[in-house]
Amino acid sequence: MDNYLDVAIFGLVAAGMVVVTLWISALLAPRRPYAKKLSTYECGEEPFHDARINFHIRYFVFALTFFVFDMEAIFLYPWAVVFRDLGVFAFVEMIIFLVILAVGLLYAWKKKVLQWV
Repeated sequence: MDNYLDVAIFGLVAAGMVVVTLWISALLAPRRPYAKKLSTYECGEEPFHDARINFHIRYFVFALTFFVFDMEAIFLYPWAVVFRDLGVFAFVEMIIFLVILAVGLLYAWKKKVLQWV
């Protein structure tokens, strides 16, 4: 039970530090708003229409496909580091994981998700 108490205290101290830091920043930060400062900033370009426009679904699907294979790399690296200690069962599990991702890649390729334009 002491471990939970330590974690709870650590969480409260961390949350307290965030609150105190934000409070001090709000207290000491200069506030001099003017029209140019409050305008929308788009990488140095003047905004030419509303920023809340609809994007084609292709961009989201492309991003999700990238995310899936990014997760593969995240899971594959630690597995490779301790590969010798894991044994045959972990090897088979990783092969199954990679096969599932390969099927996902083939499906995305078939649906032409990987074509940008």
